[in-house]
Amino acid sequence: MAATDFPTEISALRTTLGTISAVVDPDGLRAKIADLSEQAAAPDLWDDQEKAQQVTSALSHAQNELERVTGMHQRLEDLETLVEMAEEEDDAETMADAEAELVALKKDLDAMEVRTLLSGEYDSREAVVTIRSGAGGVDAADFAEMLLRMYLRWAERHGYPTQVLDTSYAEEAGLKSATFEVKVPYAFGNLSVEAGTHRLVRISPFDNQGRRQTSFAAVEVVPLIEQTDHIDIPENEIKVDVFRSSGPGGQSVNTTDSAVRLTHLPTGIVVSMQNEKSQIQNRAAALRVLQSRLLLLRQEEERATKKELAGDIKASWGDQMRSYVLQPYQMVKDLRTEHEVGNPAAVFDGDIDGFIEAGIRWRQGVGAQS
Repeated sequence: MAATDFPTEISALRTTLGTISAVVDPDGLRAKIADLSEQAAAPDLWDDQEKAQQVTSALSHAQNELERVTGMHQRLEDLETLVEMAEEEDDAETMADAEAELVALKKDLDAMEVRTLLSGEYDSREAVVTIRSGAGGVDAADFAEMLLRMYLRWAERHGYPTQVLDTSYAEEAGLKSATFEVKVPYAFGNLSVEAGTHRLVRISPFDNQGRRQTSFAAVEVVPLIEQTDHIDIPENEIKVDVFRSSGPGGQSVNTTDSAVRLTHLPTGIVVSMQNEKSQIQNRAAALRVLQSRLLLLRQEEERATKKELAGDIKASWGDQMRSYVLQPYQMVKDLRTEHEVGNPAAVFDGDIDGFIEAGIRWRQGVGAQS
């Protein structure tokens, strides 16, 4: 096996890191961190808890971004030192360590490079994700619950705060639907490539004859609205229903009518919230999600109009975007990017970064061609 050409490899990594740094803008991040730190130190910060969470979350994200870039520069310097030591001492073990670090650096830089592709209008926003069971009966409801756990585990792996806003349980097992927020900048940019129809193939644990079952679940991802978005919804366009929250199997978990269902009459969009303690809190959360969906709908309509004017009305995203196969073989495959892995258990435990990164690159390529 040919010896690694470390000077060439490290030079290439420095070039890539330089491109990333130009996009990330470390000096701009330092100025942003200084401003946010000043806001976070204000004695009245927590008088407005929602604003306080936004400030502290944005500060943490900016600090992590800066640390990631500066840390990468340091790792490259450390790698050069490691290679020099290995060569001077003719130490095979140290050279093997350098080889391993080179591989790790390439992987981490590749992930950072993907982040620079998140330049869409709403990519920097926090995300609201809704999962709905589709065709497949109880298996589909169970699949929806598996997907909810997958995304929450993905967020947990990265230290991203989440809040489950609504869960509608199916009668036998699983979920009819669930909605949750991922409260970190760029959550929408990352998770937007997860939107679409997901398919599960497995031996059904609910079939006493042990037959193979195919079931489906839909994932919707919308950017969280901000005050500057100006999505005003007249009261006469909203139908409000209140009901009692329910737990698994239809079990009542609330003795008051605190759950809220909003129906946007012009579009037919329905949003239900039941996980907050009061009707007022649930209504506010439902309104926020409704505004987010209307914001995305407006963006999609604008995009569709542009494509129609350009003479291209083909949909970029197919109905079925990913298959999770547990039987007769083990594989998870994204049908748009061709990215696949042979360990569904790890994927369902939140190991989906590879799919997200491939999706972002794929989307960038589609955008460049359209």
